[in-house]
Amino acid sequence: MLVVFNFFLYENPIIHWARDHRTHHKFTETDADPHDPRRGLFFAHMGWAMLKKKREVLEKGRGIDQSDLHADPILKWQERYYMWFMPLGTFILPTVVPMYFWNETLTNAYCVNILRYLVCLHMHGLVNSVAHTYGDRPYDKFIGPADGFSVSALTLGEGLHNFHHTFPWDYRSAELGVFCFNFTKSCIDFFAMIGWAYDLKATTQDMIRARAARTGDGSSKHVWGWGDRDQTAEDHKGTVIIN
Repeated sequence: MLVVFNFFLYENPIIHWARDHRTHHKFTETDADPHDPRRGLFFAHMGWAMLKKKREVLEKGRGIDQSDLHADPILKWQERYYMWFMPLGTFILPTVVPMYFWNETLTNAYCVNILRYLVCLHMHGLVNSVAHTYGDRPYDKFIGPADGFSVSALTLGEGLHNFHHTFPWDYRSAELGVFCFNFTKSCIDFFAMIGWAYDLKATTQDMIRARAARTGDGSSKHVWGWGDRDQTAEDHKGTVIIN
């Protein structure tokens, strides 16, 4: 299902996307970061996708462990046939379907689809640019990624980036659920409920509280006494707790 969805938004095969994301996490804000925010807001937002990758990015990217993804036959199949099916999902079907079922004109159907594509790309870009520049740093004030509720709302839960980079193993990508528009977490929780997702990893509240007290900028919601109102990691059946 995720492979099919990936065909509807041209952002490279899942294996390639994951390699860049893992490289970004391991070498954040260094010369090996694919979308290094130190090179400016525009570069982090979209400029990096318009230029050839720096030598450092390529070298470090080749050293990233991708054995788990390469062992998945579905992902390998997608990587092999991506440029065959991606144009169909990203450009052709979203244009033809409105024309056939709703009598839309070719011009309108094509332009609205391109608008959809651009909006999705820019929402994703906000995570690399704005979420690495503006916002609070309640868990680690010594790194660039920041928490911003506006970006989280626009990206359905991906904007609380200080948490994500401080605790990158946490599937929730945020400490708070309903308070940060985390629709992505809700989807994963639903998939876990029906058995499609498993071995979810989350951080304990004690660990979050201790880290915020040690390296945070003081903006943690625990300061105001309501950080525990969201569902804790222990509430997730089958969750693997990282201590």
